[in-house]
Amino acid sequence: MGKRKRLARSHVAEVYRLKGKRKGGVLKDEAWWEDGQVVAYNLAYINRRISRVDHGRVLGYDNSHGYHHRHFMGKTEAVELTSYDDIAERFFQEVHELWRIEDAEN
Repeated sequence: MGKRKRLARSHVAEVYRLKGKRKGGVLKDEAWWEDGQVVAYNLAYINRRISRVDHGRVLGYDNSHGYHHRHFMGKTEAVELTSYDDIAERFFQEVHELWRIEDAEN
């Protein structure tokens, strides 16, 4: 038997604990890389003061369960993946829009 080539795999996780008027909220950005490509990801905005469902996840994107999907206030819908960078940009734009609405309501 020949040697199997081991794939280079790494995991990057950034967790931001929010302060000020969003105190208690958390932003998570996790990605698993294999040979320069993102093979798994999890982006989440968690704030139990806003959402009591889905472990407090207000908004999230991930590709667990074999497909790319979006979570919003306990509901899940499939999304078309263009690239991890595009999904991450979309996620952060949506988070900022949620914060804008939240600020306008308070």
